Amino acid sequence: MNPRPILRAEGVAVFAAASAAYFLLDGPLWLYAVLFFAPDLGMVGYAVNPRVGSHTYNLVHTYVLPIALLGLGVWQAVPLAVLVAAIWAAHIGFDRVFGFGLKFRSEFGATHLGPERFTDEGLLADRGSVRRTTDSNLPK
Repeated sequence: MNPRPILRAEGVAVFAAASAAYFLLDGPLWLYAVLFFAPDLGMVGYAVNPRVGSHTYNLVHTYVLPIALLGLGVWQAVPLAVLVAAIWAAHIGFDRVFGFGLKFRSEFGATHLGPERFTDEGLLADRGSVRRTTDSNLPK
């Protein structure tokens, strides 16, 4: 079974819930528009090398920090922190919908969502080669 559709559905759910929460809390549209793609600034690390790039990208594309910011915002009654956390989580969910996952050090396209060109039939086209994947040759 290919888990990618499940992970993308999860992204839809997070994007929808976080965006709905943001607007239900009367967050301004301009702030949402300005900050929505801010986590993608984490890609700047790729200018140094893939290792630094994957670390900086992953740091801002995991749910840990926006959830921590949400908790801090609720605990300290800081509405702006709650709104920023909602935008941040919505961005991550949006990325997951389109297959942009956490990055491996090897290259930008290698993500936790699996190989870029994986089909439900189990074919993997990787740099021109095609191989059949089975349960026996998958990592355990």
